[in-house]
Amino acid sequence: MRGQEFWGWAQPAVDEGNLIDGRGSGQGCLADGGAPLSFVCCGIRGGLPSDRFGAHWARVTIELVNTGSELMLGRVLNTHQQWICRTLADRGYTVDRQVAISDDPEALVAAVREGLARADWVITTGGLGPTCDDRTRELVASMLGRTLKHDRSVEAQIRSYFEGRNRPVPARTKVEAMVPDGAEVLVNRHGTAPGLALWLDPNPFRPDGRPTWLVMLPGPPRELRPMVLEEMLPRLDQRFPRKDGFACRTLKTTGLGESYMEELLDAPLKDLVAAGMDLGFCARVGEVDVRFVARGAEAQATVAEAERRTRAVAESYIFGVDDETLEAVLVREFSNRGWSLALAESCTGGHIANRITNVPGASAVLRAGLVTYANEAKESFLGVPRSLLVEHGAVSEPVARAMAEGVRQATGADFAIAVTGIAGPGGAVPGKPVGTVFIAVAGPGGVEVKRQLNAFDRETFKYITAQQAMAAVLRKAATGQAWAEAMGSRLSEAMGSRL
Repeated sequence: MRGQEFWGWAQPAVDEGNLIDGRGSGQGCLADGGAPLSFVCCGIRGGLPSDRFGAHWARVTIELVNTGSELMLGRVLNTHQQWICRTLADRGYTVDRQVAISDDPEALVAAVREGLARADWVITTGGLGPTCDDRTRELVASMLGRTLKHDRSVEAQIRSYFEGRNRPVPARTKVEAMVPDGAEVLVNRHGTAPGLALWLDPNPFRPDGRPTWLVMLPGPPRELRPMVLEEMLPRLDQRFPRKDGFACRTLKTTGLGESYMEELLDAPLKDLVAAGMDLGFCARVGEVDVRFVARGAEAQATVAEAERRTRAVAESYIFGVDDETLEAVLVREFSNRGWSLALAESCTGGHIANRITNVPGASAVLRAGLVTYANEAKESFLGVPRSLLVEHGAVSEPVARAMAEGVRQATGADFAIAVTGIAGPGGAVPGKPVGTVFIAVAGPGGVEVKRQLNAFDRETFKYITAQQAMAAVLRKAATGQAWAEAMGSRLSEAMGSRL
């Protein structure tokens, strides 16, 4: 566990009636899997240098072309734009232009041709598969006057992919082994369509003939993202070497809204921002990212100092760094200590278990997860006394406490989480409006119960409640740590003024 991290009660970064807190707030939305979209709103202080990459940076212009009729029909959310832009920005490369187009051949050729006429680096996504509407490969080859040649290594990889799954190789997949003359193959370890990279030098579409790197990536995110990280990014230094230092660090926080976090860090980081460091705040559902970016010979030292100062005043709210998720941190910390966890979910319907089991290695931590939606299930599986349900109702502090105690005793887990609440839109009763939820955490030191009000749509309600519950069990597990005890009262005061 990082010595300065704290697992606090997760509070949504919200103002009343909004999904995020702070100036310039926007509307939240849902990502591909139905969970609230992590990106909501970002703000940056400090600003980029005039050339956007620092005084000694060789300016690289980048254009992104996302293809797929499903994008234009609104059937699929274009997550590639956000993910690719963020991934490149974290490494000091800013995308200048992004366009989404249908699978229409004329539209694709026009978009790629326009990009090649302007940019040093053009990235396309989609259209490399085996179906009739996957035409990026052949259209780009034709536009460049390149022949398509059969690549035996790609064919072998495709055959191995299907044989490893005891499935016959579809005849149509042979087209995926056709590679434009001169193209470099980017290995696809999670599918069959390889990525393709062409270094156009000279580039016939630029007036001065300057070279352009054209990279074609497959459409499915589970194939594209590993390919970017494992195949494309390692080639960046070869194609576009940085001439000066660059450093980026993101601290993941929960329990404090965006504008409150900015106010907290204003004075400690003021001189670093004035000296050119970029300070950014990105509000997510239940979280706020604090991002530092610096360029130049002292970039690493500047970012390290910014992180040190931030932890000195905000350690209570920091749970991780960069792309870490709360569930991944939970699994890591519990696994490192040999602790086990059990869940008793009602209003979240298994959402907490789903998020935890999405993390590799969760089996070493999660002992059991029970979705006890009905009162009868709470009685039968958790041993909740009927008298508590009758007297207090299912959504109450005594029932949440009994649920946590019951699942911990039944499974023998070290810690247990129980949640019971009103997800809405109906179900409100006097004194318990829609969004009311009780979160109980049981451990060796007893049971703690917290009442929250998460008045959102059902999906966001479940996500926020899961966030709060995981932060709560991490706080409970860490109460023996001296650093956690030192900040406990401070967090209570901060949260009490915002609930």
